[in-house]
Amino acid sequence: MSTLPAITTTGGHIVLGEAAVQQLQTHLRGELLRPGDDRYEETRRVWNGMIDKRPALIARCTGMADVITAVTFAREHNLLVSVRSGGHNIAGKAVCSGGLMIDLSRLRRVQVDPSNRTARVEGGALLGDLDRATQAFGLATTAGVVTHTGVAGLTLGGGVGRLAHKYGLACDNLLSVDLVTAEGRVLRASPTENADLFWGVRGGGGNFGIVITFEFRLHSVGPGVLGGTVFYPLAKARAALKFYAEYTQTAPDELSADAFLLTLPHGEQACAIDVCYIGPIEQGERILHPLRKFGPSLADQIGPTAYIDLQGSSDAFFPPGLHYYYKSYFMQELSDEAIEVLVTHFATVPSPWSSVAFQQYGGAVSRVGQAETAFGHRAAQYNFIPTSVWTDPTESEQHLNWVREAWDLMRPFATGGVYVNNLAEEGEDRVRAAYGPHYERLVGLKNKYDPTNFFRLNANIKPTV
Repeated sequence: MSTLPAITTTGGHIVLGEAAVQQLQTHLRGELLRPGDDRYEETRRVWNGMIDKRPALIARCTGMADVITAVTFAREHNLLVSVRSGGHNIAGKAVCSGGLMIDLSRLRRVQVDPSNRTARVEGGALLGDLDRATQAFGLATTAGVVTHTGVAGLTLGGGVGRLAHKYGLACDNLLSVDLVTAEGRVLRASPTENADLFWGVRGGGGNFGIVITFEFRLHSVGPGVLGGTVFYPLAKARAALKFYAEYTQTAPDELSADAFLLTLPHGEQACAIDVCYIGPIEQGERILHPLRKFGPSLADQIGPTAYIDLQGSSDAFFPPGLHYYYKSYFMQELSDEAIEVLVTHFATVPSPWSSVAFQQYGGAVSRVGQAETAFGHRAAQYNFIPTSVWTDPTESEQHLNWVREAWDLMRPFATGGVYVNNLAEEGEDRVRAAYGPHYERLVGLKNKYDPTNFFRLNANIKPTV
């Protein structure tokens, strides 16, 4: 059996005795991993290869009882805790150094009720799990655009995806959650049960507990949709992005459209517009005609396709294990000046895997009342995301600097708000910008549900009690 190292927490230097660890193992149905154990290395790894943290203990939970046991143990022994569902956070918040990682990755069950158009989703499920289960019945709810992203992290921070323009964010489609608090209690939060907490988990991140089960509203989508990508040479990017800005302002809710600056596999830099239309195909052909005739293009890959295939189409651009860094800003418009600044900067991109994205918001997202959920950026029309991707850790500084320069250049054109799910380690000011007008209300919830800041490895809302 491996030897447990010293565990460093924010409370000091603590060494757990073997008896305490064995007691935890006895009460867990799942595995308890330590450095040197089989599966420890693969379990501690997360999507972003930049992250290299080593927990002293990893509790691989098999159900709610295991989560309660792990939370109770960590609280009693003053351990730093991280919570892993999909492990897709850019800052690697799912894994901690020297503490206890509560791993939900074995909790991936999705139960669909097609008659009521709802789904109950366990806290370790990935977006691909959700889409596969719901599409079996021709149903879906808003999910992101990379299938190995965790449902939990996406939803708790808001959750944008190809259906958001029509049906709102993932958190807007949330009906209830079952959550384990820092005290080890199980609470259900819904519009009628712990309604204040239900408000907070829809945009407030993982600050209030560990969500074991999400219940979502589903919608009739697919299985066939009209979607794909049109590519233009970088020399035409200014005109293409200007067209994109105008086109998306009049697009119907059934159409989502994101724009990218990227490098194609053969090395040519390009501008891409990726679309998904979930209405009747014939109607979609008419709506997409202006985009498809705008050219000449390098390639037009738009056509009828399976929704589930379209959802997986971005995975190849974001494989696990590479080094990733991004920042983001919300924007209300994409001006000619902003486009000029960005396209000029993109020509200096240091990696062929790096890119710039504009994710479309607006539509149904903007029609939800500002105070209805903790997500506080309902007026945003786009999320601007410059992303660096690389493999050699000795080159990290130049890749980080390229993203930071892009972010700084676009600052004058942004709202100042930021999507909480896109936060890296950027300080308290950026955390406040992420929660926007709701920050003080969220502090009140933190004071009530987690006054000791037990759940602090997140875009942290610090309690004041």
